[in-house]
Amino acid sequence: MDEVLLRSLTPGVLAVLVRRGADFAAAEDAVQEALIEAVRVWPDDPPRDAKGWLVTVAWRKFLDATRADAARRRREDLVDDEPPAGPAPAVDDTLQLYFLCAHPSLTPSSAVALTLRAVGGLTTRQIARAYLVPEATMAQRISRAKRTVAGVRFDRPGDVATVLRVLYLVFNEGYSGDVDLAAEAIRLTRQLSARSDHPEVRGLLALMLLHHARRAARTAPDGGLVPLAEQDRGRWDTRLIAEGVGILQAALARDRLGEYQAQAAIAALHADARTAEETDWVQIVEWYDELVRLNDNPVVRLNRAVAVGEADGPRAGLAALDGLDSGLPRYSAVAAYLHERDGDRATAARLYVEAARKAPNLAERDHLTRRAARLNTDRSP
Repeated sequence: MDEVLLRSLTPGVLAVLVRRGADFAAAEDAVQEALIEAVRVWPDDPPRDAKGWLVTVAWRKFLDATRADAARRRREDLVDDEPPAGPAPAVDDTLQLYFLCAHPSLTPSSAVALTLRAVGGLTTRQIARAYLVPEATMAQRISRAKRTVAGVRFDRPGDVATVLRVLYLVFNEGYSGDVDLAAEAIRLTRQLSARSDHPEVRGLLALMLLHHARRAARTAPDGGLVPLAEQDRGRWDTRLIAEGVGILQAALARDRLGEYQAQAAIAALHADARTAEETDWVQIVEWYDELVRLNDNPVVRLNRAVAVGEADGPRAGLAALDGLDSGLPRYSAVAAYLHERDGDRATAARLYVEAARKAPNLAERDHLTRRAARLNTDRSP
């Protein structure tokens, strides 16, 4: 069973049901039942048109559920509209579904959470980690969002800013998490860029391209994580870097700065340095100051502390950590790095061990564990 194929088809099938009048929650349930049926049937009897098969089965599942609900008997009139058998139109509905999920009846944070779960394919745990909240809290938020849109017609799409937030989080999960979603996020952001003149759309696309350009250099042959300063810059994709820088420059020229453009500017400065030692950390700190002004959140300040430590020395970086919650993801790793640069190897080793316990994935955990082990070995008599 091709799970990647099923994942890629799910948003389009869900969009078809929503357009035909199914409310979001019922459509999502029907699509999930169709996927289960596909797992059962396809190995022995694969369909010629996978999407058409899923649409037909999901629609029938939806109608079966509708008939069973006495309060929704009026929907039985939809039976006559069952899609005919045969190939389904080759239309990509995914981006449209992102906009539909960003419904005006939802708060932006609820719309993002719902879209990440229902369309982006992220788990509740992954979404909670992105929002820095407990998994149970995020599960409740998603459930409330589903209840809010239950029975709502999805004919009033949400705004670009909410969709951008979803695409940004999907890319980040694909770039650093367990599920490879980065390429899909770039594809959808390219589509959005072609349809929208919003400068932050260009800023986000530039940011994605500049980060994705380093993808091949981020892991060693054994699968281990390679930090930015240690990456082989000859493996960076210069074509993507040039495209990202060009898009960013055009966006910045419009003088409507946003947080994605500021982040892209930081990524561009990293890409411009021929070696890690040549990185313009002073200018990076200046861009982080702009980013704090645009979006003052703890993660931004944590990343800024790293830049300050490089520009002004590790003690200045540690001072920049003051006031931040030590429970923040990667706080211990940042503190460990700054203490290591300051010569306090014992504290650094302890913090690396602590950071490894909190690491969101195996590659990062192993990397931090190796850093701790190296420091402990160097201190051995």
